[in-house]
Amino acid sequence: MNFTNGTLVLRDRLLTGASLEVVGESIKGISAARADAESIDLDGGYLVPGFVDLHVHGGAGHDFMDGTASAFDAICRCHARHGTTSLAATSTAADAPYILRFLRECRAAKGRDTGGARVLGAHFYGPYFAANARGVHPGTPIRAPEESEFQHYLDYSDIFCTATIAPELPGAEVFARACASRGIRLNAGHSHATFGQVVDAINWGVRHIDHLFCAMSDRAKLRQSQTFPMRGGMMEATLFFDDLTTEVIADGKHLDGALLRLAYKCKGPERLALVTDAMRAVDCPDGEYTFGPPEHGERIRRFSNVGVTMDGTALASGVMGMDACVRTFLSEVPETNLVDVIRMATLTPARILGLEQSIGSLEAGKLADVVALDAELNVKLVYVAGRKVFDRSAT
Repeated sequence: MNFTNGTLVLRDRLLTGASLEVVGESIKGISAARADAESIDLDGGYLVPGFVDLHVHGGAGHDFMDGTASAFDAICRCHARHGTTSLAATSTAADAPYILRFLRECRAAKGRDTGGARVLGAHFYGPYFAANARGVHPGTPIRAPEESEFQHYLDYSDIFCTATIAPELPGAEVFARACASRGIRLNAGHSHATFGQVVDAINWGVRHIDHLFCAMSDRAKLRQSQTFPMRGGMMEATLFFDDLTTEVIADGKHLDGALLRLAYKCKGPERLALVTDAMRAVDCPDGEYTFGPPEHGERIRRFSNVGVTMDGTALASGVMGMDACVRTFLSEVPETNLVDVIRMATLTPARILGLEQSIGSLEAGKLADVVALDAELNVKLVYVAGRKVFDRSAT
């Protein structure tokens, strides 16, 4: 199978006049342009690697915290329609039975044919958040980590992609070091940590910061009184330390163009990933939805292409696919280009997860996760490991 008559978006350049050859589940290589019976005509559009989403909670009316195979598969099919071919199923703050149900289903879904995006594993996300930075997550389950509890979660360490901790919590270091000892990649987020506490977290093994600028400390939150010196927080530390990667929700609602430009300038395409932070209302009408497990989640609304709290005073997760994030970032950040923006949705998140040898770019030997985009960067075709999972012309 050959993809031809378009522009290939490679890790460092655009390439026209060439074909991408796929054999079975893998990319065989790039060759001179050709047309034969097995060719797929890109019709002058783009061929890009499949998007990789580090931070996604749901879609198509379902949340990963529903904890069922049907919910997982529906979410994966939903995000495949938006070009995502691999994702880290992301939990929410919840009590132990619901987290364990989520982890059991992640284990069952990893490697299973979902009919859409591939489940890479679990992003363990909550309940170990700072209460005053919980965002839309349910408040009751928010707590500091205790070893007697989190050891049960770490029984599923084989399917963890990442785990998030607020560094200022009592027990945060013990949890972080327990994760690191099992090879789990560590994030910090939903936190009002000081700059110094982020430095401590880096020493424990934290290397990634969740959704930059959202639900995190900055100097304004950390100024205790007029007589105390102003201190930096997680936002400043994220921008300062080259050791830290981070992510932005580029849906055009969470962050304006100036913040996207700042993130891009400070971190660059190698350290900045695009994420959707999408909840169950992706591809659904405006209305009320539950964020998290249906039994004890938080009620929120989809309104004007974003999730909002019921009183409308704050944002509450995303409702757009990764294709929208790519288009938004490209339009809002004039300093960037298509190669870098696609990289932030593909190879950079793959590298953050340590999976860049198998996914994230159009290179020989990698899985044939490929997406055909039209000239306006709308998704036309999606292949996961060489198998077509979405065709816009068939919908």
